[in-house]
Amino acid sequence: MRESHSDKRTVLEHACFPLVPYVNRIRGGEFEFRGETIRLAPNMAGDPSPLHGQGWLGEWSVESAGAADAELFFRHEAGEWPWAYEALQTFALDPQGLSVRLQCRNRSHRPMPCGLGLHPYFPCDGGTRLDTVVKTVWEIDENVLPTREVPAEGRYDLRDRAVCGQGLDHGFGGWGGEARMWEEGGERRLIMSSPDAHFFQLYSPPTGGIYVAEPVTHANAALNAPEERWPELGMRVLGPGEDVTLRMRIEVAHG
Repeated sequence: MRESHSDKRTVLEHACFPLVPYVNRIRGGEFEFRGETIRLAPNMAGDPSPLHGQGWLGEWSVESAGAADAELFFRHEAGEWPWAYEALQTFALDPQGLSVRLQCRNRSHRPMPCGLGLHPYFPCDGGTRLDTVVKTVWEIDENVLPTREVPAEGRYDLRDRAVCGQGLDHGFGGWGGEARMWEEGGERRLIMSSPDAHFFQLYSPPTGGIYVAEPVTHANAALNAPEERWPELGMRVLGPGEDVTLRMRIEVAHG
């Protein structure tokens, strides 16, 4: 992952951040849920859509920290997002790699929509390659909102391809749960996997230098779809006291 030795107090300077309790954007900052209209203000300069929930911009407390593990806790009280919830991140290093676990629990007395993701940044150059299996991709408009779902073919095919500077900021469906990343001629590969994410988000700006490969539990703007479509789009509804978990593993392999 990219280094994050920065004194800037912005999450966009760091190596990874959590997406909770939803992933990516909400069209127009508004969605309907069981007779109620939820309205959210934009939360990133230059983007008209609120995105990624509250956790990525909130303050997390360090519950524990050791040489090879850490646990972070976040509590959200009902407000503009009208449900109270709590989230927990755990990190564990071992000789082969890094395991991350993100959990969200509904603390409200009523059902709450919920989705999770992780947003790791990776450095790249012209020799950086990505290999993963996806079935579909959502084409996007000028505000990075989905317009239609199409087969992941051509420039959207993510099998054994260059990943740096590709001008992509797209969500993919039918993810196989594992992505391999490496440098041409290099001796090591990164294997990123998640048993809980069936959607994948790839951000590869045309300027290069970095890309983002995100395991996510639901599609971009899923909250704007009718609730009967939420299961196919990966959006969960948590009852009071219920929780959902996303696990990510980044492992180093040789050869």
